[in-house]
Amino acid sequence: MTAPTKARRNPPFRAEHIGSLLRPRELKDAFKAHSAGEIGDEAFEAAKRAAIRDVVAMQEGLGLDMVTDGEFRRKSYWGHWVDAIDGFDVAPSLFTFHDETGEEQTFIAADCVGPLNKVAPISTDEFAFLKTAVESAEPKITMPSPSTLHFWRMSDTITGSGYATDEAFFDDLCAIFRQETADLAALGCRYVQLDEVPLIMLGSPAVCERVRALGGDPDRLFDLYIEAMNAAVRGRGDVVAGMHMCRGNFRGKWLSEGGYDLISEQVFQRVDVDAFMLEYDTGRAGGFEPLRHVPDDKSVVLGLVSSKDPDLEAAEDLKRRIDEAARYVGRERLSLSPQCGFASTVAGNPVAEEDERAKLETIVRVAEDVWT
Repeated sequence: MTAPTKARRNPPFRAEHIGSLLRPRELKDAFKAHSAGEIGDEAFEAAKRAAIRDVVAMQEGLGLDMVTDGEFRRKSYWGHWVDAIDGFDVAPSLFTFHDETGEEQTFIAADCVGPLNKVAPISTDEFAFLKTAVESAEPKITMPSPSTLHFWRMSDTITGSGYATDEAFFDDLCAIFRQETADLAALGCRYVQLDEVPLIMLGSPAVCERVRALGGDPDRLFDLYIEAMNAAVRGRGDVVAGMHMCRGNFRGKWLSEGGYDLISEQVFQRVDVDAFMLEYDTGRAGGFEPLRHVPDDKSVVLGLVSSKDPDLEAAEDLKRRIDEAARYVGRERLSLSPQCGFASTVAGNPVAEEDERAKLETIVRVAEDVWT
């Protein structure tokens, strides 16, 4: 297949994806075999490298101007931060995932047990290899937002850590974020995406009620997390920072639902990132009216394509929805993507690799039709 003409060369690109991609069976087997002690580190690394080269070639073959390594080196989208930072452990979350049937799924979350100190590479090794696998596209690195390493246990996160306040915890954590971004930039990275879940959850009255029942203050947390995000991306220089606002993504389940109406003005006007990557794949996300609060110097990536559902979206429906969003944000500042990654953990969402490929190909082709 001949790759379509490139749309533009500055992130975010007209056709985007959010980061994680379905792990091939060979890679899943390698994770299991390595965990069981059946293969060593060298064989495991070889399996990861082979899978990353293949998935990068797939993305470039579809005509994407940006690529990731699919998060193929990670067990989850945030776990590598816990592994690389002394002072982090894991503990049960105070929240659960659910689906349209009401079925719930528990999960573990970051827990702070001592002063934070980075003791191993976080994403720099990922980027260094990804860069060698790319021919012409822009490599993007994804990372969890600071709030996702706190919210699931709220202030319980720092119990017994030695930190007297949440603010003191975030001071140290955000310093690690800034250093990580600087280290990535030194390797040539110019595009990072922070995956932010708590801010959109705090736009849900049901979630706010849950927070209060657990002894938390939703308004205080909302301000705390905006300040933490800004501290994390401060001083990034020429690195483009995008913030993906996610309602949770685990095997097709989610953490919250509801539109951006209650939080859009505060988030869009106060958060100091270059682009907002927004989930708009179902009616649960509400309408596009909140986009009127996006400042003129920021871009919006519309997550109109579902990574949770194998059904392929119709190109004409996607174009119509882009037209609707363009009533509130200039078309030149819009892009198209899936609403989230296809595999926030090794297990992945309930879609097949051929579904993933078809969805990414549709995004590329629709973007070419709309913006060329």
